[in-house]
Amino acid sequence: MDRKLLDLLVCPATRQPLSLLDTAGLAALNATVAGGTLRRVDETAQDAPLREALVTRDHRLVYRVDDGIPVLLVEEGIPTAQIPDFPKA
Repeated sequence: MDRKLLDLLVCPATRQPLSLLDTAGLAALNATVAGGTLRRVDETAQDAPLREALVTRDHRLVYRVDDGIPVLLVEEGIPTAQIPDFPKA
């Protein structure tokens, strides 16, 4: 993802800056996806693993990145409280 774009992005719900989710966070998230229990804010299932994602500064919300394009819709955010072993801020 382009660094200049990343510097401009904020969470639409909390207005916190966003950063790329690290490898450990992505692994924990995808393990929960594989378990079939991961839900988005709107309660729909996140059933596809993510290759890239953005996380809020407090590590409470994740937004997926599809083909290099951030999906910054509040209802499609993924609360991290449901992800065991998710790295804390």
